[in-house]
Amino acid sequence: MVALLMALATVAPPQAPGATKTKKPRLDLRGTPRFSFSPATILFTAELIGGDDVEEYYCPELEWEWDDGGKSVKEGDCAPFEPGVTKIERRFTAEHTFVMAGAYAVRLTLSRAGRDIVKQTVNVTVRPGLGDQSQIP
Repeated sequence: MVALLMALATVAPPQAPGATKTKKPRLDLRGTPRFSFSPATILFTAELIGGDDVEEYYCPELEWEWDDGGKSVKEGDCAPFEPGVTKIERRFTAEHTFVMAGAYAVRLTLSRAGRDIVKQTVNVTVRPGLGDQSQIP
């Protein structure tokens, strides 16, 4: 009897017919190059890796915080989401020029309908270039 109760306790609860569990993608953020001399133009690439094409990640607003006082926002203008048909955009890029030396923590936030979906941060270092009198903190 105890063995039967233990076996029943380890069985996963049944799902509703037709219900499938969706996997959310993860966000990978890179800056190239991660080390440079001022003024430095860095290419940032964000990629949603794995997971399903879920509506939550469809047509997000992107907010880039450059950690130098600047911010960029890109809003999506997309057709309505159709489950099983619509593919989510998985790659986003942006360039930013850092004119002063410093260690910068650049953050990307994907949001939809005013709600943050996912955030990711990448660090880049800019050393003083020719004529740059700034000091790294």
